[in-house]
Amino acid sequence: MHTTRYEAPGTIADALGVIAANPGAMVLAGGTDLLVQYQSGMRSPSAFVDVKRIPELMQIAADEGGVTIGAAVPAAEICAHPVIRAWWPGLVDGVRLIGSTQIQGRCSIGGNLCNASPAADSVCALIVSGAVAVIAGPSGQREVPVRTFAVSPGKTVLAPAELLVSVRLARPAPHTGDAYQRLIPRSEMDIAVASAAVSLTIGADGVCSAARVAIGAVAPTALLVPDAAAALVGSRLDADALERASAAASAAANPIDDKRGTTAYRRQVVGVLTRRVAVIAADRAKER
Repeated sequence: MHTTRYEAPGTIADALGVIAANPGAMVLAGGTDLLVQYQSGMRSPSAFVDVKRIPELMQIAADEGGVTIGAAVPAAEICAHPVIRAWWPGLVDGVRLIGSTQIQGRCSIGGNLCNASPAADSVCALIVSGAVAVIAGPSGQREVPVRTFAVSPGKTVLAPAELLVSVRLARPAPHTGDAYQRLIPRSEMDIAVASAAVSLTIGADGVCSAARVAIGAVAPTALLVPDAAAALVGSRLDADALERASAAASAAANPIDDKRGTTAYRRQVVGVLTRRVAVIAADRAKER
């Protein structure tokens, strides 16, 4: 008979010790994905390691240089944080789409990242914001850009004995705005058919001086699309620039056919979303 232990360590060191002692252990940063997978038989961990009692994983630390978000901080807390709302409204766009109101009280961006779904709603927004994942392990801490954190569906750069501690975002440049949107088959609580996030910096002359574009649910992992960003930089977000960015996003997509959308449909939709969120990001940049 398979049995699964439950552990709730109070420090990062204790958590790493439990993980090392239980090779089949899985981290519970909210459980809104993991417990469903466990109950359906997709996962059979030797132990659940609940990290919500570790202070570093449950706090948001903001200063003039940026924000560090603990890996287990609930989505509801992230969406309510005044600094995150002011500096990264696009991240709030994505995080507030993770599940229902009830799920928001438990789910976390750490869990969203570690689940490594190409359709994860927080990831594109984190990528365009240049977010960095802080990872603890037996040899100490290391940092990895969020854009390279997932390597394939369900697989991350985490070694078996490592733990995601936090996500760090540097303060955005003045007159920078971001936005995120997705398309889902239902009105809410569904998995994205395609998604896109854009971050833009707009100069005093109205010209875009910097841009980052990321797309989700259209490849094995969320993708940064440099060609789409290049189409926006140097422009005033005119129709031609937006169309070129849209086309670049569609060209970068490598989606699958499934019951929720065909390859051709997903490519078209991700281009449309890129154009839409670029306009929203530009408006937000001008407001800042």
